[in-house]
Amino acid sequence: SLTVSQVGQNFTFVLTDIDSKQRFGFCRLSSGAKSCFCILSYLPWFEVFYKLLNILADYTTKGQENQWNELLETLHKLPIPDPGVSVHLSVHSYFTVPDTRELPSIPENRNLTEYFVAVDVNNMLHLYASMLYERRILIVCSKLSTLTACIHGAAAMLYPMFWQHVYIPVLPPHLLDYCCAPMPYLIGIHLSLMEKVRNMALDDVVILNVDTNTLETPFDDLQSLPNDVISSLKNRLKKVSTTTGDGVARAFLKAQAAFFGR
Repeated sequence: SLTVSQVGQNFTFVLTDIDSKQRFGFCRLSSGAKSCFCILSYLPWFEVFYKLLNILADYTTKGQENQWNELLETLHKLPIPDPGVSVHLSVHSYFTVPDTRELPSIPENRNLTEYFVAVDVNNMLHLYASMLYERRILIVCSKLSTLTACIHGAAAMLYPMFWQHVYIPVLPPHLLDYCCAPMPYLIGIHLSLMEKVRNMALDDVVILNVDTNTLETPFDDLQSLPNDVISSLKNRLKKVSTTTGDGVARAFLKAQAAFFGR
């Protein structure tokens, strides 16, 4: 059993380069710790890197420095394997390479699973409409792991399109001025910073509070989308059968086809 000090949060930040290519910072923060483990990669392998971070944290707790170094060295030297290949880094650490071309599934995809559990269908639809209309969007939560999961989970529902504007799954305190940017954005804010954000001159910003499952928007974006498509999407999302496998992602994909295939 884990002690309180061993219990950690896994979350992700994103670095976007000049060519709009995203590099992910996969992090594990232990409760009460002042620093965290972080693996940087261009590969969006959330479940793989979170699993490896948990193994590294376990090695640290047990003082197994040799195993810690061996795992990191092996991982660093490893050529990128093909999707579906099983990779053994050590006796205790192995993973199967994910196929990022597949639709995300519940419960295998951690981001989508957390998003679907934390946010109700109505707010999910409002947020989806806000993204289609390229609004300035803030997602707020008191837990970093849930916050970044909701950002990634929401953005993934735009497939085969993608969010091409400012994309910051967790905003550092010294960059709070980004919330006043005039261009579209999708930004994650820790709840502890929201008082400062509220004091800023925020106009026409959509705010989803994950903790309270409430959404504030000055727009009628959802109402302006074709009602038949939204009704069909809503019904699919509320079906119990949709909540496992790739049903949620497939429901959004069908809506995209209906919107843009007309």
